[in-house]
Amino acid sequence: MNIENTQSQMRKGILEFCILSIIRRGEAYPSDIVEEMKAANLQILEGTLYPLLTRLKNASMLTYRWVESNSGPPRKYFSLTEKGEGFYKELEQTWNELSNGVNALTSKKPEHPFQY
Repeated sequence: MNIENTQSQMRKGILEFCILSIIRRGEAYPSDIVEEMKAANLQILEGTLYPLLTRLKNASMLTYRWVESNSGPPRKYFSLTEKGEGFYKELEQTWNELSNGVNALTSKKPEHPFQY
């Protein structure tokens, strides 16, 4: 069994929730999202982030506005829509249920530790 594949699938499952959590706090520029994710030890590449942002925008979860930049092209800042806020709250509820369940299961000590 490939541990890297399992770890990757676990991370992918929470990626949208984490990104929406960042944007929910206020408008976010994609490179700022990448930096915040890295600071939380959740690595994401811009090549992964941009398609996800586009998909969320096309699903009316996000909106964006262009902001002129002094040092290059205009920047696209994303924010949550009302529909996105509702979606976020559903994900948050699901995360809390999963997190509580996983913590309950993984915190139990084995009755009969595995012996070789």
